[in-house]
Amino acid sequence: MEQKNYPTKKERSDLDIGLPDKTEDDVFLKALKETLPRLINKHKPDIILYLSGVDVLETDKLGRLSMTLEGCRKRDDIVFQIAAKFQIPVAVSMGGGYSERLKDIVEAHANTFRSAIEVFE
Repeated sequence: MEQKNYPTKKERSDLDIGLPDKTEDDVFLKALKETLPRLINKHKPDIILYLSGVDVLETDKLGRLSMTLEGCRKRDDIVFQIAAKFQIPVAVSMGGGYSERLKDIVEAHANTFRSAIEVFE
């Protein structure tokens, strides 16, 4: 979703959402809420493969977005709640995480588990 981040030359897909540098929680989450249900309705997937990367954090050295820990948690909530609503299983892979403080990375990844437990328990 990061428009100018790695790789510099991106492969085109049937849906590309280029978010500008420093995009904050509200813009990112709005795009996710609008796009994910539409994709599910269009493609009728049997499973969702979710890369819950935390390089979207504003503290990340390599990422170019500016999301908060709370925004990452809300992102996870949205993905899991929509998957549950459509009764689609989710396979989650953690990714990214280059913040100066290891605590930020661990907390963001732990929030993914917390969110999954809350939605699917």
